[in-house]
Amino acid sequence: MRLREALLTGILCLYSPASSTPAKHSWTIGQTVYTQGGPVSGHAASSAKNVSTYLGIPYAKPPIGDLRFAPPQGYYNHKPIDGSKFGHSCPQANVFGGSTPPNTKGKNLTAAGLAALVDLNFGYADSSEDCLTLNVWTKPQFGEKGKAVLIWVYGGGYTIGSSSDPIYDGQYIADQEDVVLVTFNYRLNIFGFPGAPGYHKNLGILDQRLAIEWVRDNIRAFGGDPKRISLFGQSAGGGSIDMYSFAYADDPIAAGLVLESGTTAIGTFTAETTAESWYTVTSTLGCGDNTTVPATQMACMRTKPSENITNAIPLVNQAYGSAFFWPTIDEEIAFSDYPARLAAGKFAKVPLLIGNTNYEAGYHRAIASVFDQYLSDAEWDGFNLVSFTCPAATRSAASVAAGLPTFRYRYFGNFPELALTTVPDSGAYHASEVLPIFDTVGAGSGGAEVSGDLVRMGIYLRGMMGMFARDPAEGLVKYGWPKYDVKGETLVRLGWENGVGPNPGVADVYDADCP
Repeated sequence: MRLREALLTGILCLYSPASSTPAKHSWTIGQTVYTQGGPVSGHAASSAKNVSTYLGIPYAKPPIGDLRFAPPQGYYNHKPIDGSKFGHSCPQANVFGGSTPPNTKGKNLTAAGLAALVDLNFGYADSSEDCLTLNVWTKPQFGEKGKAVLIWVYGGGYTIGSSSDPIYDGQYIADQEDVVLVTFNYRLNIFGFPGAPGYHKNLGILDQRLAIEWVRDNIRAFGGDPKRISLFGQSAGGGSIDMYSFAYADDPIAAGLVLESGTTAIGTFTAETTAESWYTVTSTLGCGDNTTVPATQMACMRTKPSENITNAIPLVNQAYGSAFFWPTIDEEIAFSDYPARLAAGKFAKVPLLIGNTNYEAGYHRAIASVFDQYLSDAEWDGFNLVSFTCPAATRSAASVAAGLPTFRYRYFGNFPELALTTVPDSGAYHASEVLPIFDTVGAGSGGAEVSGDLVRMGIYLRGMMGMFARDPAEGLVKYGWPKYDVKGETLVRLGWENGVGPNPGVADVYDADCP
């Protein structure tokens, strides 16, 4: 702890991401906050004792009964809300397909690699359809009266994930950066992206929109500024935010967007493809097939226990489980012509921070190995380009062309305590920056001791997020970052040689093989 505090002081003095002499305001830690859903009681965070924590706040009615497979409806009430514990995780299928456990012998997995396997199943046991809740971390007694707000959107391939995962603990960002940090649950898999013909397809994105609207309407009571809300998310979380930027281009609510290793390139299905998966599940449950009247079929599906529904999803052993239910093209939330929309600038006109890790495949490769699935080095390199590097290049270029403040990075941090495998080297893999950003390395590294280099990296990354949140257009410029241009040394190489600070490079070095 002393090492972390000393490094924090040194780095904050160097980059000044937050006020060094915070003003004091009237606020009692954990005091009751009044929201549209009722008064919420909070408590002090477990480590950052100046941070008030409010967990499990409902932002929507439970999506059960006639609200299963339906758009979310806002939650309005006057009953007290106990904010002492997280809400349920949303239902999700077993990522390991319910088959024999993955084979970890001889796979060269480290403690962090084994922890990553455990995390893939986090939240499965405590799941419930009554899961549309959010969490808030704040310390209004210090600093700005109207603080910038960061809303986290978790990843997991639209198939797994939960805001209660310990790696997304918001207390450390809120404490260091004097921002309000919000996380929330959204429906996943068949419950979030059902593809039922004649019904709304992208319920998970609608959940996200409703949660963001809740933040806009209620965050002032927690000390937040509803005009300075930024969204940040990783993998499918970044993809969700990118999708959101097109769906709500004229009213994004957010003042800034952060896409970490995720764009619309993560994927959408056609309505026909998702319908086939839907009929596979309905047939298994005795609710009919493509010849059944949709209303009759839906009525049947709304009577089935959620566990039966998740168990009926076809099982595939892969990094994010059975990807049979993803965002579906409906030309309202998910579109079929993203390249054309990018070229025409049909997305939210707000500042953008976007990037990816240097070797995204390091994660997928490690997980695939435990299922004895192997690709060549060239194939993994192609996966990196097609899924992450090139989409980030295209999206950032479109943002620049639209005249928006744009910042692009490539993350190189490769720390021994976070390595997933020893051979091959997992490198700066997919999601390897998430633990340092949240300062939750202990929750995801298998208990490894954290080095000074990694502590410094985390402090710097949280500062990066704080600077962007407080001033999306110019904050990172004050942090020493160049605004991105497709030419010149404007791609920030984060964690270059495991050091902190911006290390600009030329994007073409990494984008050369992009179409």
